[in-house]
Amino acid sequence: MKIKIINPNTTWNMTLEIEKVAKKFARPDTEITAVSPDSGPVSIESMYDEALAQPGVLEEIKKGLKDGFDGFVLACFGDPALYAAREVSDIPVIGIAEAAMLMACMLGNKFSIITVLKRITPMMEEVVMKYGLKSRCASVRATDLSVLELEEDIDKTKEILLEEGRKAINEDGAEVLLLGCAGMAGLDTELEKELGVPVIDGTVAAVKFLEGIHDYGKKTSKILAFKPPEKKLIKGYPKILQP
Repeated sequence: MKIKIINPNTTWNMTLEIEKVAKKFARPDTEITAVSPDSGPVSIESMYDEALAQPGVLEEIKKGLKDGFDGFVLACFGDPALYAAREVSDIPVIGIAEAAMLMACMLGNKFSIITVLKRITPMMEEVVMKYGLKSRCASVRATDLSVLELEEDIDKTKEILLEEGRKAINEDGAEVLLLGCAGMAGLDTELEKELGVPVIDGTVAAVKFLEGIHDYGKKTSKILAFKPPEKKLIKGYPKILQP
């Protein structure tokens, strides 16, 4: 199968790292292509950033439908434009936050999300509530590292993630930890060895779910919530984004 991973920010180095990790865990017969939109924020750390990233995400979905992909991954833990993407695509679209949370629920009773800046915490809590998983979420813990700082000093990043992970386990009762940013790609295995609990990279979870959905022959339901948008003129937007 062919999977298109969309990193909603425009930082190409991060996109390449996400692609590398996805290819590591994908099956040999799964073709992975990771992209970033042509326009949008270099990182997503606010609701404003997220709003500006969404048109680029939808444009990449539209391009991917023409290019014959079998599934899409939105590689940002806010899952920006996920439901809108499902409206315009009958091909499965999976957000890494939803994938990570659902996988966590199969591996433990409660999970914690370790994210970036503290200001992201309300956004993460809102995502948890959207998916109806508030009772399964032990906590959302922030590292106070920005998205772009994650790769600047990888040893420092690991140290902070370990510290917050231990707090989530020992103080909050978490049994599974979720890496709450696609920029943390590649750190799950090492952290898991140190912490002794499952640590989930949402991009990997999304890829594995897509492979299973594809094998099962299922597609997105189009009868109600994710029906295609009504035909109308969208002023000021390119042709590819017209319904």
